[in-house]
Amino acid sequence: MAFNFSATAGAAAANPTGAFGGFGTTTTTTAPAFSFSAPTNTGTSGLFGATQNKGFGFGTSFGTGTGTGLGSGLGTGLGFGGFGTQQQQQQQTTLGTGLFNQPAQTPAQSNQLINTASALSAPTLLGDERDAILAKWNQLQAFWGTGKGYFNNNIAPVEFTQENPFCRFKAVGYSLMPNNKDEDGLVVLVFNRKEADIRSQQQQLVESLHKILGGNQTLTVNVEGVKTMPDDQTEVIIYVVERSPNGTSRRVPATTLYAHFEQANIKSSLQQLGVSLSMARTELSPAQVKQLLQNPPAGVDPIIWEQAKVDNPDPDKLIPVPMVGFKELLRRLKVQDQMTKQHQTRLDIISEDISELQKNQTTTMAKIAQYKRKLMALSHRTLQVLIKQEIQRKSGYAIQADEEQLRVQLDTIQCELNAPTQFKGRLNELMSQIRMQNHFGAVRAEERYYIDADLLREIKQHLKQQQEGLSHLISIIKDDLEDIKLIEHGLNESIPIRGGVFS
Repeated sequence: MAFNFSATAGAAAANPTGAFGGFGTTTTTTAPAFSFSAPTNTGTSGLFGATQNKGFGFGTSFGTGTGTGLGSGLGTGLGFGGFGTQQQQQQQTTLGTGLFNQPAQTPAQSNQLINTASALSAPTLLGDERDAILAKWNQLQAFWGTGKGYFNNNIAPVEFTQENPFCRFKAVGYSLMPNNKDEDGLVVLVFNRKEADIRSQQQQLVESLHKILGGNQTLTVNVEGVKTMPDDQTEVIIYVVERSPNGTSRRVPATTLYAHFEQANIKSSLQQLGVSLSMARTELSPAQVKQLLQNPPAGVDPIIWEQAKVDNPDPDKLIPVPMVGFKELLRRLKVQDQMTKQHQTRLDIISEDISELQKNQTTTMAKIAQYKRKLMALSHRTLQVLIKQEIQRKSGYAIQADEEQLRVQLDTIQCELNAPTQFKGRLNELMSQIRMQNHFGAVRAEERYYIDADLLREIKQHLKQQQEGLSHLISIIKDDLEDIKLIEHGLNESIPIRGGVFS
């Protein structure tokens, strides 16, 4: 079996372990890493609400930020540099040593690639034809992504992991890029508790987070949303509002709040609350997205990565992400099932709302029709009152000229309507036609019936069988009649002969 080490080895060199570990990897960084939605050290995913490994990061500089945003008052009040004017010592001014700033290949990495190539193609462990069998076994382990590759008695074996370039259980999926800005201050906290427990104790949770932030009265912790996740976990999105002495307020930047949560003492306090990870939910800049797409993740074939970029259904909203191993595939399947259940729940709620609106619409239409009838009746009553009032007002007065003219016009109209060949005759004819149509329509509606197609087909089949039976019976009767005629004819001929013999 032939191997091409040029492309895969180059990809591994260009993407050292820790630069872009992908979902489910064990790569870690020294500073908080940036993730699409939830970076983690627990091996779950971030975008769909699950946690993911911190190896899936964009460099250490994206997870932290300078602490100049909230002013000196907040920094001195809380007693930590994350919200004050101090900078994090571990923060970098460059893009970091992660995916966006690939370091030069170290001698250890070069030796690792050479040892891997030797284990897969030319092991010298036994010095005979068994080395070829060992090479195939090492190839199988490399494809599977597990095991150790022995190739030399004097050199330690190569450890095969799912991140190695030859592992075949890899794929590229797509994740939605966050569109929240740093000024929105959204930070995701993933709790190892069920959603029902979080919602029932939401107020206590807010108070506990406020105490973790120092109990400063100028800070207010707010919950943006709560979403359930697989494995009985819950994602809680929070933001912190800072009120200044002059009465204005603004949100704490997400990177600043996240940097504070990543401090050792604060992180331990969050873990006591059941927080498995925290992350800042901020959007990627165009330069970061470009840099991410230009460099394939570690262990991913550049050709596959380029094809994934071409096949991206929505490059403006989705970004390709690697999927390594069956665990990652299972995780994404669970997340997809969870999202499907949430969508179905939302659809059920919308369906119930639509049904309720339809009922309200029917009730409203009935009320409108009732009010129209009531309005018509009131209009007639009002008109009758006006007529009686006008009669009483004009009582004792002679008919005026305009009234006489109006009376003449009304009499003329009445005569035209009463004429047999004019409007009244036509109206009577139309009314008769309408009554006849209504009568025949009612009769036809009463006589109308429907037969199911299957039942109609069965009736046709039954009638056909009956017809065939009748035809067969008729043919038998005809044959019997012919036989009877022959018998009668034979009897008629035999009787004169017998009479002659006896005589």
